[in-house]
Amino acid sequence: MAYGTRKAYGQHLRNYFDGLKQKQIAPEQATREQIREYLVQLAQSGTVSAAYCRGARSALIFLYEPVLKQRGKVGDLPRMKRPEQLPRVLSRDEIAKIIKVTTFLKHKALLVTAYSAGLRVGEVVRLKVSDIDSKRMTIRVTAGKGAKDRDTLLSVTALEVLREYAREFKPKDWLFPGDVPGDHLSERSAQHVFEDAKKKAGIRKPATFHTLRHSFATHLLEDGVDMRYIQELLGHGSIETTERYTHVTERGKEKIKSPLDNMKL
Repeated sequence: MAYGTRKAYGQHLRNYFDGLKQKQIAPEQATREQIREYLVQLAQSGTVSAAYCRGARSALIFLYEPVLKQRGKVGDLPRMKRPEQLPRVLSRDEIAKIIKVTTFLKHKALLVTAYSAGLRVGEVVRLKVSDIDSKRMTIRVTAGKGAKDRDTLLSVTALEVLREYAREFKPKDWLFPGDVPGDHLSERSAQHVFEDAKKKAGIRKPATFHTLRHSFATHLLEDGVDMRYIQELLGHGSIETTERYTHVTERGKEKIKSPLDNMKL
């Protein structure tokens, strides 16, 4: 499993064990109905997202099937439906503003690399210097989501920024090292970098570091790049995940007229 999955499963299982402990029930003794009750209470709490509930269910499947060998307790319980939400996207001008106001070179290189290659925050902070291939103009993403490796784009502009950054900061192993010697920049630190830049750029719309990835995919679609190529660049297992971006592109919308505009009033 990828690091993020292991971390999430650990937290889900700790919460589940705490709930069982209050009822003095050992995990292996919990019935299918008790497990279902836990998931229902989680879904009805109103404090967590549908994605969180689905993650809790996946963690319990891992516990009861490969670990405790008690198949049938969780696998056939229904999953909480994922809400139909469109990804939030920043315009090209807004992305440019965010990059321009980021004057600290390390932070600028981080944001430029993430957007130009469509990287998740966990992927960009774990890049190594050796993952940048300037001859093939690719970035190697090792053990991304689903523990899959892939190659994505290395932009000419991003390469120029990275070379300037490398000359000044001289990273040796991790491309973006953190404060702790031998470790990479933390995901939370990267998110803070984005939040600060967004604030400086005067952008008020809701957006997170992950919005850079959504914007990358949407802008490629607007430029006419084939959906299958975008799927590979993003590392999506299913084309359906990539197809979400077709609903937020601006390409062609400017040619559509409201019926009202064809009326003489």
